[in-house]
Amino acid sequence: MESLPKISVVIPIRNEARYIERTVRYVREQDYPGDKLEILVVVGDSVDDTAAIVQEIAAQDPLVKYFHNPRSWSSAARNIGIENATGEIVTFIDGHTYIDNDQLLRNTARLLEEQNVLVLSRPQFLDTPENSHFQKAVSLARKSLVGHGLDSTIYNDRDEAVDPVSSGATYSRKVIDKVGPFDERFDACEDVEFNYRVHKAGFGSFTSLKLAVYYYPRGSLRALFRQMTRYGMGRFRLACKHPDTLSPGTLVPFLLTVGLPLLAIASFLHPALRYIFLAAVGLYALMVIPSSLVVAARHGWSFFFVLPPIYLAVHTGLGYGFLKELTRTVFGRGVDFSNDAANPKQTESAGKTG
Repeated sequence: MESLPKISVVIPIRNEARYIERTVRYVREQDYPGDKLEILVVVGDSVDDTAAIVQEIAAQDPLVKYFHNPRSWSSAARNIGIENATGEIVTFIDGHTYIDNDQLLRNTARLLEEQNVLVLSRPQFLDTPENSHFQKAVSLARKSLVGHGLDSTIYNDRDEAVDPVSSGATYSRKVIDKVGPFDERFDACEDVEFNYRVHKAGFGSFTSLKLAVYYYPRGSLRALFRQMTRYGMGRFRLACKHPDTLSPGTLVPFLLTVGLPLLAIASFLHPALRYIFLAAVGLYALMVIPSSLVVAARHGWSFFFVLPPIYLAVHTGLGYGFLKELTRTVFGRGVDFSNDAANPKQTESAGKTG
């Protein structure tokens, strides 16, 4: 490459005091010209020292810029990053990220040119050197067929052209100008919603292991359940705004979370319903137990007894979040996306008007 494009790395964060300093360091230590790089850290209102840490880093390093995100949500942070970015390329990285090499940005610039694309997807594995036994189990569960969507490319380990919807992370400024900002009515799945519009606008994407980064998984069942609940709420909003994104993979956790408790209650009313309830439980066990066996056989039997509760936390968290947002909508407290369907321009400006 005769010249390298300027890359704006946007890091939207909140409550990331534990990881943000090292994440910025991983980006800062990339083998990329300083005059072609800027790091925009957008900080939502936090209960820890995140803001102070980033402000101190920015005071010492001219490539790092601090921005306050009064709305706190990641969607708003991404838009603040976009509005202040001066690079030809904008790439997003989470605050709790481990990067194992210094070629990520060079590979980003190279693949955009070689593949002749304006969007790059990125493998986002959960395997970091610091993972506890539980976190390793979460990583294994999320990479399995039972623990993640079949149509997702987040854990893709091949170099190939892909649909950007599930794992798009790097964009030419031309893409952002055409698609519009992130929809600030989303607290989760805002990236999926944005990438869905990128896909609908006709942009393809390319993914490669040379772009892989590693996220720190949640360290407890409670934290994992809370994370999945947010995702479930985001999935419901995504389905409301874009009905054709509603898939069996989205509905199964919801049906599991709602159906099993209802069947359990109904089983006291009629013996036949008791058998249906037991059959449903057995069907779920037939899905989770064999998957746990396969994963444990490959990676260690110590994971076998940890995986089923992790699967349960993932599925019920997604289902509960979906149910929670559905209930809010039924009672008039949800987000109204009806105008978006009537006026397509609303979709493009949602991040500004949300």
